Amino acid sequence: MSDFRQLSDQVWASPQITLADVQAAAAMGFALVINNRPEGESPDQTPGEDIAAAVRAAGMDYCAIPIAPGGFTHEQVADMAKALGEAGGPVLAYCRSGTRSTLLWSLAQAAAGEDPDSIASAALQAGYDIAPIRGIVESLAAEARN
Repeated sequence: MSDFRQLSDQVWASPQITLADVQAAAAMGFALVINNRPEGESPDQTPGEDIAAAVRAAGMDYCAIPIAPGGFTHEQVADMAKALGEAGGPVLAYCRSGTRSTLLWSLAQAAAGEDPDSIASAALQAGYDIAPIRGIVESLAAEARN
């Protein structure tokens, strides 16, 4: 069973999920599952198409915003913000460890003008450190407020 970690009232991050985790996510009331893991990153990962089919069969929505190790694009941040904004309820985002999902959530929150300290605190409470992108979070939040 995956380790679903709450980032906000509506968003959780998780390490790689399995088909059994999809059923747990449905039982917990998630409306959307976001896959932030590129296909083929590891031979033991459940393929995204299998997760997508199980998610949809369980009555949830699915989208993929794959993040390769090493960085994020403006488009990925915008796609994450859009997915979160259009979700019909709680969201579960996953990648290999949950870190990329958390960092992408952090960037989307900052782009919406959320407070960087609050973002960092929420991530830390979930067991994730946004230090590698803290400067970008601060810049995005400042841009959004201006």
